[in-house]
Amino acid sequence: MHPLLLETADRPIAMPSGAWSNKQTWHDLLFAHWPLPPEKIRPLVPPELELDLHDGNAYVAIAPFWMSGIRGRVAPPVPGLRKFCELNVRTYVRYRDVPGVYFFSLDAGSLPAVWSGRAMYHLPYFHAGMTIRSAGQTYEYSSRRLQQPQPAEFHARYCPISAPRQREKGSLEYFLTERYCLYTVHRRTVRRAYIHHLPWQLQDAEAEIEINSMAQASGIELPATKPLLHFSRLLEVLVWWPEKV
Repeated sequence: MHPLLLETADRPIAMPSGAWSNKQTWHDLLFAHWPLPPEKIRPLVPPELELDLHDGNAYVAIAPFWMSGIRGRVAPPVPGLRKFCELNVRTYVRYRDVPGVYFFSLDAGSLPAVWSGRAMYHLPYFHAGMTIRSAGQTYEYSSRRLQQPQPAEFHARYCPISAPRQREKGSLEYFLTERYCLYTVHRRTVRRAYIHHLPWQLQDAEAEIEINSMAQASGIELPATKPLLHFSRLLEVLVWWPEKV
């Protein structure tokens, strides 16, 4: 049994049945969240999924990070999937009262990750040129989607400004981050893929976002207000294969 499976009491939803399929580690992740009126997001999410709102607002997140240690449960690491950057644009949904994440886009610096994410999970992955550099506690992240008609770029510097801590149930931070499954809809069939990890140890963050056309590439106009920012140094994650629900 993987050690992560010994600690499941804090999950807001039940553990999935069956064995996990792969493991990965997420590093130096920034959550940048914007509230939006639900009517701005509803047309962009499949009708089979219900928007999950907090105080009447939908939320859209831009989340840049990098991955390492990607490997199957009984397989060695795959060349091209050992370490790469990823950047997600996501919102929050429910299906049959199980909360989860819906992705508008996932940009990755690895073509094998793009191919496998599209083929196995039906996720909207795109190949991008991406870099992350660090200087002390400050991270500089750059991403530019390759060979796409819509520009999708992100350039930012960010850093944590508080000590890490677990956020309380019922808080906005808990609602936004403690999500343990993702949803896709392929040919009108809803699929759910579970994940498991320890509770997020979030740090408050600051960021200077110079270029951000990621949401716009999916038809989302972000408000001009400053986003809610959080940082996570490291999170080890188990992932299950998607299943029809």
